[in-house]
Amino acid sequence: MDYTEIKKWLKENLNEKRYIHTLGTADCAKKLAEKFNLDNEKAYLAGLLHDCAKCFPKEKLIDIINKNLDVKESEMLNYKTLHAPVSAFIAQKEFGITDKEILSAIRWHTLGKLDMSDFEKIVFLADKIESNTRDKEYSDKILAILEEDNGLNKALLVCYKETLKSLVNRDLKICLLTVEIYNKLQDLVQK
Repeated sequence: MDYTEIKKWLKENLNEKRYIHTLGTADCAKKLAEKFNLDNEKAYLAGLLHDCAKCFPKEKLIDIINKNLDVKESEMLNYKTLHAPVSAFIAQKEFGITDKEILSAIRWHTLGKLDMSDFEKIVFLADKIESNTRDKEYSDKILAILEEDNGLNKALLVCYKETLKSLVNRDLKICLLTVEIYNKLQDLVQK
């Protein structure tokens, strides 16, 4: 994969802060993949493309979804998550990515899904804790949790708790899938 061409496209289609975040997510995903014995090149690529549609106008995101994708109505409650399925679509159409693991990690990096694979979990977490634009104290907390037994699920649970609090504090709607994942993670952590 030619990262130079991807980065050029990203620089042209993302704002500067989002581009810097994207590079941080790719680096973090690669490190997490190494830590959990997963394919670090695939993780880097998923991190690099996870937000490729993030700066598209809302109308363009909705248009692409309506014409090309199967996205549930409940996923459409918050416009901030619409870029995830569109980013997976762009990764496939624009960059020829066919690896289902990469596409799924991109697709679910915002809402997550029930029964995420470890690969999907690390891309999800990398997006939340990369060191270029995310809060260092929060990132350090998540990284410490990852060292514990069942660390991936514990770290995800902390992220979901923060997400739920943030959505409530901002008076935003909450996708029922988010609540289901939170409840499932509670069960996985309490075993």
